[in-house]
Amino acid sequence: MKTVLFKDRLIPKEEVSVSIDDRGYYFGDGVYDVFRIYNGRLYEQEAHLLRLERSAWEARIALPYPIREIGRKLEELLNEEKVLGGTLYVQITRGEAERIHHFPERAFPVLSAFCKSAERPLEKIRGGIRALLLPDLRWLRCDIKSLNMMPNVMAKQQAIDSGYDEAIFERNGIVTECTSSNLLIAKEGTLYTHPANEFILHGITRGVVIRLAAELGVPLLEQAFTVEQLMKADEVMVIGTMAEVTPVVQIDGKPVGAGQVGPLAQKLQAAFEATFDPDRTGGTEP
Repeated sequence: MKTVLFKDRLIPKEEVSVSIDDRGYYFGDGVYDVFRIYNGRLYEQEAHLLRLERSAWEARIALPYPIREIGRKLEELLNEEKVLGGTLYVQITRGEAERIHHFPERAFPVLSAFCKSAERPLEKIRGGIRALLLPDLRWLRCDIKSLNMMPNVMAKQQAIDSGYDEAIFERNGIVTECTSSNLLIAKEGTLYTHPANEFILHGITRGVVIRLAAELGVPLLEQAFTVEQLMKADEVMVIGTMAEVTPVVQIDGKPVGAGQVGPLAQKLQAAFEATFDPDRTGGTEP
């Protein structure tokens, strides 16, 4: 990462200076999004931009520029950095203002973004991961992709400290999602995922997988499921911008199904890869 987009300019990373009065710095008062880069292009760019716009709207943060202009600026950044495979992170804070809890009368939103190269998690996709079940202690507007990520960070670290790869959240016995991805379970050939309401983030990859399941003729229900159903599932998968479609082969030390990567996960991952890899049979450009 050499160049970043800060406010309205592309500048060297070392020249970025974030004000101590930025509300994102001391309140986490901002929103963000993360794009996956495949083959030098922003994957599902339109969907990510619309989600960023929605998050800002719900948080009552005015966009510093129209969403289309933001999209053009992000493409300029990507072209400058020439990242072929990786991620692009963008955030918008409410801006610089005196530290008061209510919205300031005068504060211009601050946009920042950067790209970085990142490998696809092929080992985890092919071999599966182990997950820890934890209570969902987050706030009740998980549909807003806000900078307030402390519960997610703490849960992720608890999972890592306990020898797991990821944490799965449950709220009053209902499974919601993971620290940085959505969740799918499969039972007797049918897929289940939590409805896209205030309890989960409206995942972009989740939307792609829902579409792919329909194209493959795999039944999928946007229906809440319990911890008991999770533990009795034939397959469990985390789905996300970085995770793609990653099987979960163990939860709380107990095997999921046969304890190995299942056929539905393999089928969905293959279909997902075809959406960004034109060399695969049936592949399409994103």
